[in-house]
Amino acid sequence: MATLRDIIRKKPWMGWILFSGTVVIVFLLGLLASSIIERKSEALIVYTPQVEYGQYEPRNEVWGANFPRQYQSYKQTKDDSFKSKYNGNTMIDMLEDDPRLVVLWSGYGFSKDYNQGRGHAYAVEDIQKTLRTGAPMDGNKSPMPNTCWSCKSPDVPRLMNEVGIAEFYKGSWETKGHEIVNSIGCGDCHDAKTMNLKITRPVLIEAFERMGKNINDATHQEMRSLVCAQCHVEYYFDKKKIEDVPYLTLPWDKGLSVEAMEEYYDEIEFADWIHAVSRAPMLKAQHPGYEIYLTGTHATRGVSCADCHMPYMSEGGQKFTDHHVQSPLNNIANSCQVCHREETEQLIKDVYSHQDKIIENRDKLEELIVRAHVEAKFAWDFGASEEQMKAILMDIRHAQWRWDYAAASHGGSFHSPVETSRVISTGITIAQEGRIKLARLFAELGHNEEIPYPDISTKAKAHEFIGLPVEKLESGKQEFLKKVVPEWLKKAEIRESGYLTKTVNQN
Repeated sequence: MATLRDIIRKKPWMGWILFSGTVVIVFLLGLLASSIIERKSEALIVYTPQVEYGQYEPRNEVWGANFPRQYQSYKQTKDDSFKSKYNGNTMIDMLEDDPRLVVLWSGYGFSKDYNQGRGHAYAVEDIQKTLRTGAPMDGNKSPMPNTCWSCKSPDVPRLMNEVGIAEFYKGSWETKGHEIVNSIGCGDCHDAKTMNLKITRPVLIEAFERMGKNINDATHQEMRSLVCAQCHVEYYFDKKKIEDVPYLTLPWDKGLSVEAMEEYYDEIEFADWIHAVSRAPMLKAQHPGYEIYLTGTHATRGVSCADCHMPYMSEGGQKFTDHHVQSPLNNIANSCQVCHREETEQLIKDVYSHQDKIIENRDKLEELIVRAHVEAKFAWDFGASEEQMKAILMDIRHAQWRWDYAAASHGGSFHSPVETSRVISTGITIAQEGRIKLARLFAELGHNEEIPYPDISTKAKAHEFIGLPVEKLESGKQEFLKKVVPEWLKKAEIRESGYLTKTVNQN
């Protein structure tokens, strides 16, 4: 058998091929080794900690010393200039934009004040400013409990660790105002030691346990949605679990669909409030974004919340997650177009097309429910009995629950347009059934004329219709912001000056 030397002697060109191939292979291996060394060096630079801090450090700027790229992108959540066709992150007075909401929420805090949410950096500021939390000062308490702080700050897991979960929920909202000062950020989603994604809110862990699941079994990709599901979910305050404690709870025991949660609420006879106009026992959907997302095509294909709202970006050769949490419509190149090849204009057109169609039907459902509330009031005024009104009020409850579920899911018309449309259509059916029952009842009561629809063409007129003294509430809120909030911030500054942080020796 001929040796390699013999082959090369007979065919010298073979030797040149082998030599060239060897040079190419060695060159490529050199590039690979160089890239590995370079990346390891970059990783050392990027992830070498500058400071050490505790597991429950709530200050985002302290975390930012070790993760400057992520922190700088997070700070962009203070930019509230983006406005899409429907919402965005610009402050919008939703009651002024749609005065019917005032009537739909009559008797509930949202009828006082409801603004389009801004970025995470404003979470604490916006809850301090909303009329819903009142003007607690001079011995007066807030109408809201401390439970309302639960999703606003990394101070929440810190405080829960210090005083306990139930004790954190206990009491009225203003009693922990000086404790909750850092807006949503690093400590809400990350373990301080490993930087792994972490569930910091007991409410989600407890919901999984009641469903027979262990949240620790979630994959990393699932966690990139579950950390969002700590807050962007439907919830209620369970006042029966522990005495005098409005315990934050997710109504998932029977399932995550709108019908399953409705059945859960009906079974325990829960109501968020009694409607001031119709006297119906109402449900207020909070923001079931996660539940709606699970029914959409992105979820079924394994796309997480972070993939679209916090896409990867590159800076200085470093790939990292963009912590400027925002609408994908303001970052289409890094979010949508990673998977979709359509042009930007077409993608936006498709999104608005879904929203237009769904909101058209949602607006119709709104009108039907407002009419049902007003007609129910007239039925009471005409002498209807509780027995006669019982089924009607349940129809109003169930119809508005579906409307609110679709409206409060923020992005539901894009996340899952088919499910959102289905929910709204069933709401329209239920609302009409309730109004048919009202018509029959009016006939029994001897009334055969059309019930007048109120003039609620502006927020002011809607507030007048439900008898809400908004000017007095706004005056009290301004005084509260001037007198109380600065004192909270002073107390927080003193407390935080005692937090232990340590500069890491780089030598």
